[in-house]
Amino acid sequence: MTNEQKQLVKATVPVLKEHGVLLTTHFYNRMFIHNPELKHVFNMGNQQNKKQQTALAMAVLAYAEHIENPAVLMPVVDSIGHKHTSLDIRPEHYAIVGRHLIASIAEVLGDAASSELLDAWTKAYEQLASIMTGHEQTLYSQQTEKKGGWTGWRPFAVKQKIKESEEITSFYLYPADGGPVADFQPGQYISLRLFLPQLNLLQPRQYSISCAPNGEYYRISVKKETGSVQPDGMISNRLHNHVEEGSVVELSAPAGSFVLNQASESPKVFISGGVGQTPLIAMLEKLLQSEETNKAQIKWVHGCRNETVHAFKQRLAEIDGDHEHVSQHVFYDSVADQAGNLYQGWVDLARIQEEVLLDGADYYICGPAPFIAKHYEFLVANGVERSSIHFEEFGPSSLQLN
Repeated sequence: MTNEQKQLVKATVPVLKEHGVLLTTHFYNRMFIHNPELKHVFNMGNQQNKKQQTALAMAVLAYAEHIENPAVLMPVVDSIGHKHTSLDIRPEHYAIVGRHLIASIAEVLGDAASSELLDAWTKAYEQLASIMTGHEQTLYSQQTEKKGGWTGWRPFAVKQKIKESEEITSFYLYPADGGPVADFQPGQYISLRLFLPQLNLLQPRQYSISCAPNGEYYRISVKKETGSVQPDGMISNRLHNHVEEGSVVELSAPAGSFVLNQASESPKVFISGGVGQTPLIAMLEKLLQSEETNKAQIKWVHGCRNETVHAFKQRLAEIDGDHEHVSQHVFYDSVADQAGNLYQGWVDLARIQEEVLLDGADYYICGPAPFIAKHYEFLVANGVERSSIHFEEFGPSSLQLN
């Protein structure tokens, strides 16, 4: 890109700040009209709730703001790259997206979209596509280099279906071909793809792996959605209602950048809300496997509505009782008797700050965006280094904290 083109792209930042979601909404509508086959690739639930449009608008804005030095966006590129490989996004998809994005800029901006501006954004997109596809090819290569690794979609059989609470059920997934299963980093997720008759579409969803690596299977622990279920809850409910032991589903290889730092021997504090505990359980199980060499303190902080929806309650109580360096603190919205490590109300780190504010600790937070933001801000306000706080927001990212 020329300096003039970079300045033209940067000049669109105010427009993107004000009208970014309008642009990305127009873009997705346009793309799905002209390339309806991509509805099988994208999570249509995130289209309906506008999360994907918002996430893309934020990504485009960040890229425009840093067009002169896109290298600063590599953490974001890495996170998006993992999501793309989990959805089997390939270079040819970038060509389709680019065509509709440039056309959308022209259509939304109207007379303000000069040929020079469209040329600048075309070059900018080509640069971004080159960065993304290069990084994703590296991730694909890393997957296939692993024993039992693969790219694309692979059939897995549901060998066990275990109810963990009134809302959450675990599915134990074994390769249908009988081959080995690729290792993964605790905290990563897999994409699972099912056909939804209601939409007449194949639909992918990401689920955190809720067990430590074992070479034989993956476990996902899925919350059943109640009430008026929109597309983003249809896959979860179909797993609960229609996928039984013996059923076969399609999975992509493990992906994700929210992972346990296994090289660190610092204390660990895990903070979760609801089903957000699933990637953290994988991290906890991995730490317990190595406790002979590392017995740093582990604090488990979890919040949910009540005891009936508290998944893995018994297992976590056993871990707390059997391992002196592990302690848990549980918050319920309603509780008959506050005693010991059980508290009434939403998770409030201020109530247990002597337990969780540990020198040199690593913090892992998972849950809804407001939950993450609340605890992140508390930790930073109490002197915790931002680099020591790791978090994952389920769904398209909307948080800008680090």
